[in-house]
Amino acid sequence: MKFILPVFAIFSIIVASCGNDDEGDDGFIPARDRAEELIASTAEVEEYLQTHFYNYEEFAAPPAGFDYKIKFDTIAGENANKTKLIDQVDFKMVKDRVTDGVEYKLYYLKVIQGEGERPNFPDIARITYEGIYYQVEPEGEGGINRTKSELFDSSVVPVRFDLTQLVNGLQDALIEFNASTGFVIDPSGTVEYEGYGIGAVFVQSGLGYYVNPPTNSNIPVYSQLIFSFQLLETEIGDQDNDGIPSFMEDLNNNGLEEDDDTDADTIPNFLDADDDGDRRPTRDEIIINADGTITFPDTDGDGVPDHLDADS
Repeated sequence: MKFILPVFAIFSIIVASCGNDDEGDDGFIPARDRAEELIASTAEVEEYLQTHFYNYEEFAAPPAGFDYKIKFDTIAGENANKTKLIDQVDFKMVKDRVTDGVEYKLYYLKVIQGEGERPNFPDIARITYEGIYYQVEPEGEGGINRTKSELFDSSVVPVRFDLTQLVNGLQDALIEFNASTGFVIDPSGTVEYEGYGIGAVFVQSGLGYYVNPPTNSNIPVYSQLIFSFQLLETEIGDQDNDGIPSFMEDLNNNGLEEDDDTDADTIPNFLDADDDGDRRPTRDEIIINADGTITFPDTDGDGVPDHLDADS
């Protein structure tokens, strides 16, 4: 569970890392340029998608006891005629959270859309999942590239996550799916979810750990990641408990929670209980109505609601 959370060091782009980068006189190894690494990492993702398939036939005709988990394998030998992942995935363009102008083509596999609510990017979700890291190793015997991959994290027990705390690529994919319509509890006490979304996402290193993999993991720097998941439940996030759902604090409507900071105090609005820095809590500058809707007063009539107006 702990491994799929991101590393919050904003200066991760300048920390030392192991790899093949040029080493300075003082032994410091700078991180690779994120725009250049984007090209290399996307190539590795696309090569994986060209050479692997998933167990789509089991999903089409589920065998007895099928667990509805996604499994990947190489297209070779008796699997030579399987349909490539590249022919089954969707993609979306996603901005880098560190470097302006860097944008990723994030591929995700939509096995089952799901029939319940769809989460917003700063919401809370309950999922089961598996996380795999991989790197394409240099050409080996016969001039064939080999993909090294390993499971690094998983949970068959549903885990509740704040999406803003997840690896960016996983966060960006989960919002493309719908959660379950509900659940039933059988006589043994087992919870069975119904109508949930199932999918996977293929994450370039810049939307994953880049040069900061978890210290207690064996994930190499610049690894690409694959997360397969079942999206079971979702709820609206209000991370700062100011009464405003966090998706409504995305003032520039760009689908990112990190870059809206009205009072420029380095705390983004979705984590700031006093968005305008006037020492009046945001919760005291809005009106939460009986039906759950929110009214945003504008006391001085300047077109800026009180909770975003320091001189209201």
